[in-house]
Parts: sequence; structure tokens; C-alpha cells
Amino acid sequence: MTTKDVLEMAKKNKVEFVDVRFCDFPGQWHHFTIPVAELSEDTFTEGLGFDGSSIRGFQSIDESDMLLIPDPSTAFMDPFTQHVTLNMICNIKDPITGQSYSRDPRLVAQKAEAYLKDSGVADTSYWGPEVEFYIFDSVRYNQTYNEGFYHVDSIEGAWNSGDFSQPNLGHKPRYKEGYFPVSPVDHYQDLRSEMVKQLEKAGIKIELQHHEVGTGGQSEIDMRFDTLTAMADKVLKYKYIVKNVAKQAGKTVTMMPKPLFMDNGTGMHVHQSLWKGGKNLFFDPKDAYALISDTARHYIGGLLTHALALCAFIAPTTNSYRRLVPGYEAPINLAYSKRNRSACIRIPMYSKSEKARRLEFRCPDPSANPYYAFAAMMMAGLDGIEKKIEPPPPLDKNIYDLEPEEKAKVKSVASSLDEALDSLEKDHDFLLKGNVFTQDVIDTWIDYKRTNEIDAIRLRPHPHEFALYYDV
Repeated sequence: MTTKDVLEMAKKNKVEFVDVRFCDFPGQWHHFTIPVAELSEDTFTEGLGFDGSSIRGFQSIDESDMLLIPDPSTAFMDPFTQHVTLNMICNIKDPITGQSYSRDPRLVAQKAEAYLKDSGVADTSYWGPEVEFYIFDSVRYNQTYNEGFYHVDSIEGAWNSGDFSQPNLGHKPRYKEGYFPVSPVDHYQDLRSEMVKQLEKAGIKIELQHHEVGTGGQSEIDMRFDTLTAMADKVLKYKYIVKNVAKQAGKTVTMMPKPLFMDNGTGMHVHQSLWKGGKNLFFDPKDAYALISDTARHYIGGLLTHALALCAFIAPTTNSYRRLVPGYEAPINLAYSKRNRSACIRIPMYSKSEKARRLEFRCPDPSANPYYAFAAMMMAGLDGIEKKIEPPPPLDKNIYDLEPEEKAKVKSVASSLDEALDSLEKDHDFLLKGNVFTQDVIDTWIDYKRTNEIDAIRLRPHPHEFALYYDV
């Protein structure tokens, strides 16, 4: 879609307002809105000003003026606003230098795609994240000097099977038994279908939707694969639409990695492949293991070699490591395998065709900034291809059930955000290639996470500590 197409789209749909959106450093959308009369062709070149010092991880107050440059190809009609509104995703520029802003997450994704082409290895990468989420009826949480708590609830939660405060019709998924039940155990078929309708209206092709393993409304809606930056755009659009459809239905959606104790966490398994000249570089039609090529195997070698550093971007919250623990189908084992969901990299075997050959990296979760996460994974894989890194032999066993001496040979992902950031600090040269990530982006990411998240958790008493230690 071109600039002129957007202007025509606004006229055709009788648009009243134009909403411009951008991604902050940790990975959330921000926006402001202009009357449609303020939209012109000049808007797409001159940009719209905003205060970069008020956005997490961006500018200092003495360098606060920044510009948003709308990308016309991202235009879509907002399904939730009372007044007819057209939305566009923007890139960020410095108004003084005219240069793209190095900390703009979308720029990092775009540079990663350019680096892929310049490398000569491939011309296109495809990405298919499986974004999971929980649907709750209410959420309450607070943290003060003398109090800290959270409380979530769902009519579908197994913990409500004995509730007598209101009519109780039963039919609640048992813990870890929520995968694919039909109604009435699955309470949210119609709600997810409404989410799918709105996603497709916004230009996102959907392949399927279903209930996930967790009780209390864990769900998944799968998007059709797309190129790197386009798919990162879609992840943020997906979050916006899914959360707002739930809100309209009187529900609340969370994509935090581990909202429930003793049940499955929320992941974002990421399917990925490299293509060149219309050919899938991950496919080998001969007698190769799982029909994957040497290129795919070396890409896997890069992911496994840099996995702990990658965790800083793909599992970037303290809550991510409540999910990445043994059990609960958690992908903590640094191994690859066909069909095997106990390995962190799975080669799906549903089809033998070239177009279906890909790998699924299971460690990421939806708290990740998708622009940084996808770019980092691709840079790790390309480093593996460049250096011909051989991964350990595939493990076609249930790794959770290995004997202790055999299990000890299988390395694990980072066990905490602290460990992930320490690993990124030591291992990030692969990200700097082609100036895809800058040293400033990496240093700012590490500092932001340590200061605003790790310290924030470390300094506060945990509610369960009162159960453990109050009577010492």
C-alpha cells in the first residue's frame, strides 16, 4: 500500500481520525491520534513529533524531540474505536540528524532483513510465532510498603469447581488437561472465533484457534507465517486485537509467561526458515535427518550455541523463568529433534513437502519484543551457518525421562533473567554483525532490565516468603 492508497483508504472509509503507533524499547505499542484533516502526503516524509524522553528506554530529556514516520504498508482500520479511525505503524527518526533511531526496535528488525540479503545466504526469512494467552474474568494485584499480592480468577478455572457463590455448572478443565476439549469444558470457542474475525479484518491470516493445556482459559490463535518485520508488526497487532476483543466481552487477557502456579506457562513457539530464489534452504529431499539440510542444521547449531544470550531477548522477564522450569512442557533442554516437544528445537513432521520444512524454537514467550527477538534468533542462526556450527546429535527421546547421568549431558537454557543478561553481556558479537544490533542497544537493554525489573523483584518480599519464614 502506498501513500496515495492510504489517503484513498481514509476517504473511502470516511475516516475521522488517524492513529500513529510505535514500539517502545521493552516491546509495547504506544500511540497518539490526529484528525484526518491533518493527514497528507507530507506526513509520510516530514513525520510527526513526539517526546522520546517519556518512552521507556528511549531518549534523555535534553534530546527528547523525535519524529514518527508512518509506514503506509501497515495501514488498517481500528475495529474498537467509537469514531472511525485508521491505524498506521511508524518508524522513528532523529529530527536533527534525519537518521533512523538506533533504539527503534522496528529498525533493528529491518536491518536484520537487510543483513540477511547482504550476506548472500538467503533473501527471505519466514516466521510463524504461536502466541498463547490466558483469558481471565478478573485480575487484582498491588504492591506497597506493607502489602504485596495478586489474585486472578476464571469461571473456567479448576480451582472454582467447588464455588457456591453463584450457580456452578461444572465442566472446568483439570490442571494440565485443557488441550483441545470441546464445549462446555472449553468456555471460549465463540470468544476466540470473534478474535479470529477481527484479526482477519485487520489483515492477519489465521490458520487455527484452540484451547491450550492450562485450566482457567489458556488459549492459542495461530497466524500464517510472514517475513520478519511484517510478522513482528503482526504480533503487536495480534496482542492489541485479542486483548480488546476480550475487554469488549468483559474478560481480560494476559500474555505474561507464568500467571498460574502449578499449571502450564504461556509460550511463543517460533517457527522459522530461510529461503533463496523461491527455494527453502532448510529442506533436503534426500535421506537427511528429518529432511533438513546442512544449512538448517548449522542454523540450529547457532541457536543452541547462543541460546543463553538469546534468552535475554526471547524470554526477557523475570516471570519468563517461572515458565522455563522442568515439567509443564517447558522447553528448557538445549537439543533438537523431530516431533519431540521435550527439546527446545523441534522439526515438525506433519508434512514431507519443501514448503513445510522449518524448525520450531520453543523457548521464546510473548513477553518478548518481537522485533528484537526475531532479529536476534536469525542473527544466531546465521552465525551458525557462517561458522558451520554442528549441534549435538538429535535427541529422539523424552528428555524429561532420561536417566540422571544421560540427562546431565544435556545443557539447559538460562535459569534466570540475571543469568541471561550475564550471558548476553559476554556473548553478543554475533548480534553486532552488519550493525543490526548496536552496542548501545545491547548495553541499554541490559541496564534497563537489571535496573527496572531484576532489582524491582529482588528488593521486595515475596508473598510466599511469609508462609516459609514468618515464624523463624
